[in-house]
Amino acid sequence: MTYLLVGLVSFGASVVTVFSGFGLGSLLVALFVILFPVDVAVSAAAVVHLFHNLLKSTLFFRRAEPRIVIRFGLPAVVFAFVGAFMLSRLAEGSVRATWEIGDRTAVITPLKVLMGSMIAGFALLDLVPRLERLRPGERWLPVGGILSGFFGGLSGHQGAFRAAFLSQLDLKPEAYVGTQAVLALMVDVARLLVYGAALYAGHMSMVAGPGQWSVVGVAVVSAAAGVLLGWRYLHKTTLAGLRKLIGGLLLAVGCGLVLGVL
Repeated sequence: MTYLLVGLVSFGASVVTVFSGFGLGSLLVALFVILFPVDVAVSAAAVVHLFHNLLKSTLFFRRAEPRIVIRFGLPAVVFAFVGAFMLSRLAEGSVRATWEIGDRTAVITPLKVLMGSMIAGFALLDLVPRLERLRPGERWLPVGGILSGFFGGLSGHQGAFRAAFLSQLDLKPEAYVGTQAVLALMVDVARLLVYGAALYAGHMSMVAGPGQWSVVGVAVVSAAAGVLLGWRYLHKTTLAGLRKLIGGLLLAVGCGLVLGVL
């Protein structure tokens, strides 16, 4: 049942992400925190996200806009290292509070509160129409890169900030998708380098054992299938309803993390 759920979520979120530029990482983190410890969930989602963007970049990289990749991507890579380094330290956070829910003890830690708050915050970008209409100009691209890279490294949630800054640039669909894919791939490589160093130093846990790797493998294959389907129907799908669904799920998981239930 776990494999079926992971496969369906990864496939559906991957299709959405082909068009929107975000959704896969956010939804996978929300799902994986139910299955794994929080730091493992972030690293597992990063692995799937990396393969997703490798395939998407292969299909669309010729459509990417070089000026945007440079102005947005370079700050994003730098701050992806900063965010990923913070995650490696926060993974050592101690328990701050506990409370009982039936026969289960809910555990609240600084990392869970921070992660849950960010996940809920990103959900509001999907759920509040006024936030969706915020359209920063091209001169703010470096700021968008800083925000996207930092949150991408810290929690895996890079796409919402990136989409907010890029969607107003009137790029053609193929150029938008290609630019998104290249930028996301740059951040993925940066944060995975830091996660690997943190694992080596013993500061955080990453995917390990056949049980966890098999779940990640199912997610990678399903996400790849989603990219291929989305590529085929790039011009024929609307995503407003799907974004609202993702926002609702993220909000629920974010609140669950803050309260220590998840």
